[in-house]
Amino acid sequence: MPLPPAPAKRAAFLNTDGLAAAKAKSRTTRKVTLRHEPSALDEHMPTKGRPAPAPVLIKSEPMPAYKGERKTAPVRAATPKKKNAGPTKLFVLDTNVLMHDPMCLFRFEEHDVFLPMIVLEELDGHKKGMTEVARNARQTSRSLDALVASHNSDIITGIKLDGTGHIEVGGRLFFQTEPLDFTLPASLPQGKADNQILGVVEALRIKHAQREVVLVSKDINMRVKARALGLAAEDYQNDKTLEDGDLLYSGALALPEDFWLKHAKEVESWQSGSHTFYRLSGPLVPDLHINQFVYYEAPGEPSLYARVTEIRGHTVVLKTLKDFTHLKNAVWGVTTRNREQNFAMNLLTDPEIDFVTLTGTAGTGKTLMALAAGLTQVLDDRRYTEIIMTRATVSVGEDIGFLPGTEEEKMGPWMGALDDNLEVLAKTETSSGDWGRAATNDLIRSRIKIKSLNFMRGRTFLNKYLIIDEAQNLTPKQMKTLITRAGPGTKIICMGNLAQIDTPYLTEGSSGLTYAVDRFKGWPHGGHITLARGERSRLADFASEVL
Repeated sequence: MPLPPAPAKRAAFLNTDGLAAAKAKSRTTRKVTLRHEPSALDEHMPTKGRPAPAPVLIKSEPMPAYKGERKTAPVRAATPKKKNAGPTKLFVLDTNVLMHDPMCLFRFEEHDVFLPMIVLEELDGHKKGMTEVARNARQTSRSLDALVASHNSDIITGIKLDGTGHIEVGGRLFFQTEPLDFTLPASLPQGKADNQILGVVEALRIKHAQREVVLVSKDINMRVKARALGLAAEDYQNDKTLEDGDLLYSGALALPEDFWLKHAKEVESWQSGSHTFYRLSGPLVPDLHINQFVYYEAPGEPSLYARVTEIRGHTVVLKTLKDFTHLKNAVWGVTTRNREQNFAMNLLTDPEIDFVTLTGTAGTGKTLMALAAGLTQVLDDRRYTEIIMTRATVSVGEDIGFLPGTEEEKMGPWMGALDDNLEVLAKTETSSGDWGRAATNDLIRSRIKIKSLNFMRGRTFLNKYLIIDEAQNLTPKQMKTLITRAGPGTKIICMGNLAQIDTPYLTEGSSGLTYAVDRFKGWPHGGHITLARGERSRLADFASEVL
């Protein structure tokens, strides 16, 4: 296509009649949008059965329409995008929810929250002291004060929960600002705080019949009474990492029997030292995580035990493992006895892995393997300076009272597992005689320090091998406090049995050990394995299955 001829006149002398005509033909348009102003508690009620709101006219700014300009959509009033298309609910919170999680006010997404006056009274009664409950009550009171201070209008209209920076929350906070009429059965004493909260829920259900009113409580009996009265009640679920303990990440995956048939043409392999690497792609890749173990076992075919070391797009790199079941690879005289123990020992002895979590039933060898790997890396490899061992001091039965002595002496009765496993490890050294074993025991004891959880705040561990035993009894907050103590060169091992939780307010889904396993899943410097088979004795294995 030929180019048009160049203009013969200067730009200042060009004819502007066409441009003036285009301006004369242009029109200004005004767009009108309808908007409804909601009111207080009925803001998110379903529209069915409600009178239609009066339309409000909103005039937009005039926009000139130039000739040849692309037409744009009319300007509309910006509305926040909701996560749920259905009507929002009104949640009435019990006091124990606020004292359990001070941030629970900001966990209900687009739904509204209602606090009865008796809840504020109970918060005020629990704010004194140094316990975890008292600290949570004070933090909740500070959050409520900040929300009220950020609200400029009348408190009756509701306080926006995003006023303090929590932009992901779309609901409002309502306080009980007037007496509510309710009728409860005569068998429920009116002076009890729980029954007053139930009365508030009943009154709100009648007052806002077109809206779902739900009581949220951590008290099981409170929820049972609410359901007996025909009221909706739910447990506070946000503190649970998983709904079912069976969904917990196991750290190992069995490859299908037709694995090599499907991936034979896509596999690349190479040798590096004593390890073999495989690069492959296929439908299995999206289900894998970094440092996850995979194994292939089929009758008549060679077995494969490998660990995922790299994931890039649709390809994954597998690295074969070191065989710790063989006596030549024994760690402090200890050899692994099953597949999962071999996986765990590969994690414990890898210097690139900074955080290891081990779960399993009683007698699976968690503490023994962690101590054996720690002693080898402290005394033989000099990778760490010492072993620090701690655990949650939660008793199985009734507490025996205060313990005498220093911090380490007070922790002594809680560290029976340490003494038992050190006795097993000391028997592995048989060539030095009694005097040599005694000297070895003294050396081991000098490199193992026992610390209490109560004095961990503010500490930093440098080049330490930290073992957290019975970690299933820790809360997520305590787990975070311990893991953040790690300094450069420190390795942390968390061990526990989720079937033996002794803390009264923890479950398998809300335990700090479950929280750590789920959050560190797929981190390049962390690993997890669930030990499946017990190796303590046939009696312990049978008891774990049938009792």
